[in-house]
Amino acid sequence: MRIGVNMFPREIMTSRASYLAVAHSAEAFGYDFLSVSDHVVVPKANASDYPYSEDAKWPGGNSGFCFEALTAMTFLLAVTQRMKVLSSIVVVPHRPAVLTAKMLSSMDVLSDGRVLLGVGAGWLREEFEALQAEPFDARGKVTDEYIGAMKELWTSDSPAYKGEFVEFSNISFLPKPVQKPHIPIWIGGESDVALRRTVRHGDAWFPGNNNPKWRVDTPARLKQRVAKLHEFAEAEKRDPASIGLSYIWFYPVSFTPVSGLDTKRRMFSGNTDDMAADIAALKAIGVSHVSLAFTARSTTEIVHNMQRFADDVMSISR
Repeated sequence: MRIGVNMFPREIMTSRASYLAVAHSAEAFGYDFLSVSDHVVVPKANASDYPYSEDAKWPGGNSGFCFEALTAMTFLLAVTQRMKVLSSIVVVPHRPAVLTAKMLSSMDVLSDGRVLLGVGAGWLREEFEALQAEPFDARGKVTDEYIGAMKELWTSDSPAYKGEFVEFSNISFLPKPVQKPHIPIWIGGESDVALRRTVRHGDAWFPGNNNPKWRVDTPARLKQRVAKLHEFAEAEKRDPASIGLSYIWFYPVSFTPVSGLDTKRRMFSGNTDDMAADIAALKAIGVSHVSLAFTARSTTEIVHNMQRFADDVMSISR
């Protein structure tokens, strides 16, 4: 199991010093990747429903702070040597397809193949409007086209693409990514639409645990959605075994038990054996990567919790 650290850019995690401390500590403690979320601007007020809370309210909207994701990823790749860096997730329609493909390809080459691309279609209409992106209501089709265009740019010697939202030909696109056939693409989202997008475009499915409409906060619930993913794959004549499975756990790791929605203990809380059992249960379903949150009151406390988890849990779970 590959274990990552989510670099939520909120509260204390909003400075160069905090990013450096957590990134360097994560690499020293043996974590496998860092993950970076994506917002470009934060509307001061919005009527959009946030998919990952019970009340549909976005907690990140309170501060207004966000790093630009690809810039933050580039910084983290530059200050680490071994770990991969994941967009978790980048909103595909926020940025032009050709420019985004070139930025990611450059990042992959300059980091010697350490970029992971988690993608989604987005949920915040007001942000789309502020960015003057393609229409919010067309975001699914835009996402599919942009992914297809980026794959074409990354893999073809004479790339050409003609769609409703992106079109190019008669260009040279170099450098190509170090990773072959292209940068791994993890499709975020838990709905049937996200599962079908994974089958069509993804190297892996990358769900989050706490979407109230499509909850996958226990191994049993996740296993049910994986079965649906495989059903869609078989219908599209794709081998289900060719689709990887990654997972993001939004709640902070806790070394004391925390009750779940309808369980005595939610995952990644409790003692060492509890959390090792969580990892074993996810591995049994086929999860290869899990991104964890170590939010706390200070950078020192975050680093302490990361070290404790690495020493006590990761050491017996690999």
